[in-house]
Amino acid sequence: MPETSELEGRLGKFVETSVAGERVRAFVPPPLPPVPPIDLSNLVTRLSAAERALGRLDGVSVLLPNKELFLYMYVRKEAVLSSQIEGTQSTLSDLLRFETEAIAGAPLDDIKEVSNYVDAMMYGIERMTTLPISLRLIREMHGRLLDNGRGATQNPGEFRRSQNWIGGTRPGNAMFVPPPPDEVMGCLGDWERFLHSDTQEIPPLIKAGLFHVQFETIHPFLDGNGRLGRLLITLFLCAEGVLRQPLLYLSLYLKSHRSDYYRLLQEVRERGAWEAWLEFFLDGVAETANQAFETANRIASLLEKDRERIVAEAERAGSVLQIYDLMRTHPFLTATKAAEQCGLTMPTVNAALRQLQRLGLVEEITGRKRDRVFAYQAYLDILSEGAEQ
Repeated sequence: MPETSELEGRLGKFVETSVAGERVRAFVPPPLPPVPPIDLSNLVTRLSAAERALGRLDGVSVLLPNKELFLYMYVRKEAVLSSQIEGTQSTLSDLLRFETEAIAGAPLDDIKEVSNYVDAMMYGIERMTTLPISLRLIREMHGRLLDNGRGATQNPGEFRRSQNWIGGTRPGNAMFVPPPPDEVMGCLGDWERFLHSDTQEIPPLIKAGLFHVQFETIHPFLDGNGRLGRLLITLFLCAEGVLRQPLLYLSLYLKSHRSDYYRLLQEVRERGAWEAWLEFFLDGVAETANQAFETANRIASLLEKDRERIVAEAERAGSVLQIYDLMRTHPFLTATKAAEQCGLTMPTVNAALRQLQRLGLVEEITGRKRDRVFAYQAYLDILSEGAEQ
């Protein structure tokens, strides 16, 4: 890493501004890439490990018998974890039960917030086929992220026109005050230019680590910056061809190392310490990709083993397999929902569910006689690792 005196070009400026009757110093970051350039010499080993892990993960997405299924569930796990970082109390089970209408009544705010995240994520993935990552795309995604939930009053889809702050109970004791409103669009313009600039000397993973910090520092929205900023990492790696499927999500790593994450972001702002942040970021990519690879293999193994048991041991295996296949995307399921989705009669569905219970593959979780809910627990246990509260 360059000497401290050489890092002055990486330091931003402080602008005095008034917020809620207090005078505070808001931070305006310098444009990317950093000057002096990132010293890659001490990052080579970590970069290679991260790229290797991503390559292995990308390969497993081709080998999975149903990669859409894995993506469907993995996206939901990321939504839960990313929202937990922001303080929601929902679990993956809460979200999945809500989506299959297995819980009665209006959705809790927390669950709706997580459901919005899934919607924003899938929208972004689909939208990238016609629109590059851009200020327009992130505004569209933000609009979906904050739709209807608690964030609906925080100007969904609009860059902020008032001052925000991070940490603390008021601007005067905040941990960090992002750029004032009149500097936001200039900072975002620089950010977008860097994103699309020809920077062949900067590997895509390094570039992702750089623009993530810059986005969080600009904090361009009144709410949802953290969730959107984490999501953009994966979208960028897909756009760059590093990943074919959006299977890398860093929220579990960042949740587990939250204090280091916030400390390193702040050290970039205060001291230009980009290299220390990038070491942490690359370690997170490698660890996360390796975990996702192992999870994908465990899920593929479970699904294959359970399917073989049904074929070998179930009576009327055809209808049982239909219900079982449905439970792979609806790990919480009611008989009514199963009948609707599969087009089977209620007696056939109930008989199939009894078969799955007899084989120990599903369990009824309400204890009720009517409106019973069945859970594919072994599958849920693998998916939920790290996403419990």
